[in-house]
Amino acid sequence: MVLTAKIFEVKAETTIGTIAAKLNSLKLVETVKEENSEFELVTDVHDLTGGKNYVTAIFSRDKLVKIKQRGKVLPIIKTIDAVIDFRLRGEKIYLTVAQEKYFANSVATTLSNSLFLNYRSIIESNVPSENMQKIHESNPDGTKLIWFDQIDIPGVAKLALAGSSLRDTSLYEEYLKHGKIWYIVFTSREGGKVIGLTRNGVVTCFTPLEERDFLDYIYTEIFPLLS
Repeated sequence: MVLTAKIFEVKAETTIGTIAAKLNSLKLVETVKEENSEFELVTDVHDLTGGKNYVTAIFSRDKLVKIKQRGKVLPIIKTIDAVIDFRLRGEKIYLTVAQEKYFANSVATTLSNSLFLNYRSIIESNVPSENMQKIHESNPDGTKLIWFDQIDIPGVAKLALAGSSLRDTSLYEEYLKHGKIWYIVFTSREGGKVIGLTRNGVVTCFTPLEERDFLDYIYTEIFPLLS
């Protein structure tokens, strides 16, 4: 199963202890009507664990979905869970949300508003373009795909290298002159995991892996790449 997570940066002046205390009481309830019925949709955080430099929990959000059942369309409540992890690294606190990027973005916005009362306190993280380059240049044979964006060639939005063209150093250098690496898929040196990484902190593991091991990989291998 493909695993995905997204890393965000906390810009508010806060501490892990303060975040943990606020998470412990976070619960939002929304009442929605569907035909003649009312449904309570709950968003909350539970199963907190932590230490001096981190706090990890489960973020749960209910949504109303409709299913077909013997000719009828019935509304039911579906709960979506995501592991969330606030982690202090140096002087910065990062939030990792283990879910696909659209849900992760929504989680980050909800947490920013709930913990810090505005939507600007948790923002996307950034992997500097030179660090994206290092991933490929340190092990070119392990790279499987590179997408470039911010292309300065008129009419060209993106450029890509894949297959045998990845070993064409001159073509790679030419593309770098006209854009920046946005997305790279590579094989990790340790364990041979196939990993995808975007410049704004979306990490994908295409190799079967337990979620806990995937998150540990992010903390040890991806965090050092962040600005």
